[in-house]
Amino acid sequence: MSDAVPAPEPDARPVSGESLDVLTAAVETARAAAVETAGAAAEVGAHQGTHREQVTDPGALGEVLTHSFEAELPGYVGWHWAVTLAHVPGDAAVTVDEVVLLPGDDALLAPAWVPWHERLRPGDLSVGDVLPSTEDDVRLVPSYLADDDAADDPAGRVVAEEIGLGRERVLSVEGRTSALARWADGDFGPRSAMARHAPGPCGTCGFWMPLAGSLRSELGVCANAYAPADGHVVTVDHGCGAHSQASLEVQDGPPAEVVTSARYDTSVYDSI
Repeated sequence: MSDAVPAPEPDARPVSGESLDVLTAAVETARAAAVETAGAAAEVGAHQGTHREQVTDPGALGEVLTHSFEAELPGYVGWHWAVTLAHVPGDAAVTVDEVVLLPGDDALLAPAWVPWHERLRPGDLSVGDVLPSTEDDVRLVPSYLADDDAADDPAGRVVAEEIGLGRERVLSVEGRTSALARWADGDFGPRSAMARHAPGPCGTCGFWMPLAGSLRSELGVCANAYAPADGHVVTVDHGCGAHSQASLEVQDGPPAEVVTSARYDTSVYDSI
């Protein structure tokens, strides 16, 4: 038995120059395919050129070429029709592989699609709207996992939640942290203008009602009817002029002299 390797047979594939010439000249065939897809000849504009496609099958015969035509569709500025043709040497006709509408470099494109739960912003919900929560919402966890806040609840409520009669999901650690950061950065946080000029923080005010749970040392509700934050969640280091310990200084003696006229010293002036 001989171990000699037989010599490879010569490549019998025809040169692709013939197919390339046929495809390049098939402008009207490509245009007819584009018009058929568009539905009207007026929606297919001038011929823009050709693009030679790479054949995925190394053993394939012939060539694949794409013709481009301007798109005259309203609203599709910068788009073009792409008609891909194929031809095998020796065949009398070309084959239409695909007709698509593609955007160019300067095309007008629709903005990237964003899921609804990422598009919503605070204040978007109106009367009658329904905002369902997703299963993967990191702000919520099953109630049987929320031992942190459930520890301060009455015993009956804890038992009801454990056996599935209470809320199915409650705030997670991420949910509580996010709420605390959001409220602290708002109008009732420590960095608001009202808090910076307050005589004292909310945590030392008699109208301060601390929340229950793990955030009781950080958040509370204002119960002062005359305070701007009445009925709102405030941080412990927020404050306003209606603090329960705020008082007026009483001075003995006659009231201070009231200036009833303005006087200006014009003897000196500053050069600007």
